[in-house]
Amino acid sequence: MHKPLALQCTSLNFRGFQYAQAMLFTIEEINNSTDLLPGISLGYKIYDSCGSIARSVRVALVLANGNEIVSAPSEATCTRPAQVQTIIGETSSSPCMAIATVIGPFQMPLISHFATCACLSDKTKYPSFLRTIPSDYYQSRALAQLVKHFGWTWVGAIRTNDDYGNNGMVTFTETAEQLGICLEYSVSFFRTDPSDKIKKIIDIIKASTSKVIVAFLSHMDMDVLIHEFSHHNLTGYQWVGSEGWIFDSQTAAMDRHHILDGAIGLSIPKAHVSGLRAFMMNVKPLNSSNNEMFTEFWETLFNCKFKQSKSPADKQTDCTGHEDLTGVQNSFTDMSLMPIFNNVYKGVYAVAHALHSILSCNKTCNNRVQLDPFTILQHIKSIHFQTKEGDEVYFNENGDPAAKYEIINWQPGTNELVDFVTVGLHDASLPADKQLNLQNKSLIWAQKSQQVPVSVCSEKCPPGTRKVLQKGKPVCCYDCIPCAEGEISNTTDSITCVRCLPEFWSNKRRDACIKKEAVFLSYEEIMGALLTAASLFGTCMTVVVAFIFFRYRKTPIVRANNCELSFLLLFSLTLCFLCSLTFIGRPSEWSCMLRHTAFGITFVLCLSCVLGKTMVVLMAFRASLPGSNVMKWFGPTQQRLSVLAFTLIQVVICILWLTISPPFPFKNFKEFKDKIIFECALGSAAGFWAVLGYIGLLALLCFILAFLARKLPDNFNEAKFITFSMLIFCAVWITFIPAYVSSPGKFSVAVEIFAILASTFGLLICIFIPKCYIILMKPEKNTKKNMMEKGATKCT
Repeated sequence: MHKPLALQCTSLNFRGFQYAQAMLFTIEEINNSTDLLPGISLGYKIYDSCGSIARSVRVALVLANGNEIVSAPSEATCTRPAQVQTIIGETSSSPCMAIATVIGPFQMPLISHFATCACLSDKTKYPSFLRTIPSDYYQSRALAQLVKHFGWTWVGAIRTNDDYGNNGMVTFTETAEQLGICLEYSVSFFRTDPSDKIKKIIDIIKASTSKVIVAFLSHMDMDVLIHEFSHHNLTGYQWVGSEGWIFDSQTAAMDRHHILDGAIGLSIPKAHVSGLRAFMMNVKPLNSSNNEMFTEFWETLFNCKFKQSKSPADKQTDCTGHEDLTGVQNSFTDMSLMPIFNNVYKGVYAVAHALHSILSCNKTCNNRVQLDPFTILQHIKSIHFQTKEGDEVYFNENGDPAAKYEIINWQPGTNELVDFVTVGLHDASLPADKQLNLQNKSLIWAQKSQQVPVSVCSEKCPPGTRKVLQKGKPVCCYDCIPCAEGEISNTTDSITCVRCLPEFWSNKRRDACIKKEAVFLSYEEIMGALLTAASLFGTCMTVVVAFIFFRYRKTPIVRANNCELSFLLLFSLTLCFLCSLTFIGRPSEWSCMLRHTAFGITFVLCLSCVLGKTMVVLMAFRASLPGSNVMKWFGPTQQRLSVLAFTLIQVVICILWLTISPPFPFKNFKEFKDKIIFECALGSAAGFWAVLGYIGLLALLCFILAFLARKLPDNFNEAKFITFSMLIFCAVWITFIPAYVSSPGKFSVAVEIFAILASTFGLLICIFIPKCYIILMKPEKNTKKNMMEKGATKCT
């Protein structure tokens, strides 16, 4: 059994050395100040954790207990036991979590300048942790907003497999889902992972279709990843980076194959601490204090070897300790991490201001106050001051500062270097719609393109379509389905189609509702014009016949068959022709009531006259028989009363119909999808069929009586013509019923008008045209000898 070897630091990390230098600079500035902690000098102890969590915890316990081995110059005197009141560090989130867990019960403040994990804001777990860098909770949300701003909804994600990467990616994923962004893949790795695991990640990226990679990585993990991407020649991806690497000049220097060209991401806002650069460059005083670190630092910086050094023999050049630092270009002389140095600066000043308050410093400080970590922690939480550069320093209830970021874009600079160009700002303290502010600067994208890359699983659905998710795929992968008839979508990427209002219909592109075509039988269209012409022609024809009858009213053929009823019949036929016009045009409340009632009453008047004429013929024949006196019961007065009685019955039916449930204008949306049929609803169907039924009853009675009188022995027997006219009338209206019921829209109106005109023409032609023919063309037959004289009434 052997005891495990202790952890050993293998090399000097220039960044860690820079952070230590920043702390030393701040302490010296405070100690030289006459305004802050006058008469009080701050001391410090520096430990190298070598990036190890175990070593960090061990150091934290040593600092908390005060049991470390003290090695101080012999002339140094201490008036009280050495005890650390506050810890400045660590750089990474995972070590900070471990340290904060250990020292939390002691309430010892731990102020980090670069640990960004949102988990550290949990004060129940880490009550004494504070930081001068914003929480990743805000950075992750800002990254998601940035991705959304450029329309990237289909992205890949890579994270460091530690608390920083895992917790940051959790928040990013949650925010991305809320913003409609989908992750095609989300993989994690650590720089010490075996090559086969990194190879699997490379294969996943190669097989992906997304062109944007969100990298929540530390700069050390990004360096490893760049090497792998270069080895597999993977270029052309648009990188979106966290503050862990996006502003790191060392990472940019390693990108010799331009893998990260055009990268965009969030960085801590630029800062300047006056005097800090000069202090860092002036490292020679370290040599005068016999600091062991100086030897290692100087040998690493100039790749040389002191004679008494134990460094490897591969360094052939001898160090003098007086080498010129001005011409050196490496990560130590690079001041690009000044924002992080500023965080160290603000953290040390926060402790100083807290001590200034505790010691009640004015011109002097009260040295008798017993300091303890808990009191210092409470005062640090409540401090609020401005640095000499004008930066405000304070902590919220979670120990976090205000979250502000610069948006950095990698653009090609001179000598193959990268320029970190600030192209915008993100301020989490502003309302959500104003947090992201991109400046009017031209951005450079992957492969030095000027066009914003496109990274979507499916192209946007244009207006007129809706999104339908693809089975088994994320919500960003969908098909665009055209909206159904009568539905529209007038926005891009609509998830539903909206049905148009009943009076509207979708256009061909399905992106707008247009007014439905109004369908009714109008005078302007051909069918309406022809029916109107037929109606007017029939009216004129009737007037001509009436004029002929009036002109020849003294002739036997006119006098032979009750000329009074003939003129009344001609008048009713004229009304029948004209009433068909009420069916043409846009239906209105009055036209709907007028068309059916006028039709019903005029046709009953017409049929009553025909029925009267038929009965006159029959009665005249019966009167010619010996001993018959029936004509006295059916004289002119009785004929007028019969016509009036038959007509009044129809008038009563129509009045009841209009009173109970009259016809009314109605918009029919069901017959055609894309048209509105303007029609007259019947109101009471019983009223409509009662009107038609009564007309049919009179027509049937006329037909029977005329049929019985068709063979009476007269030279001119009008009953034959009435029989034929009634045959036409009945045939037309029997045919009308199924045609009317089955005809859609305006065609049903046309069928009704046609039935009216056909039956009216049938009556006019069959009853009157033969007489007109004799009057005009065969006047020799227009004599008493050829006429039936019995039963005839005289026209005066």
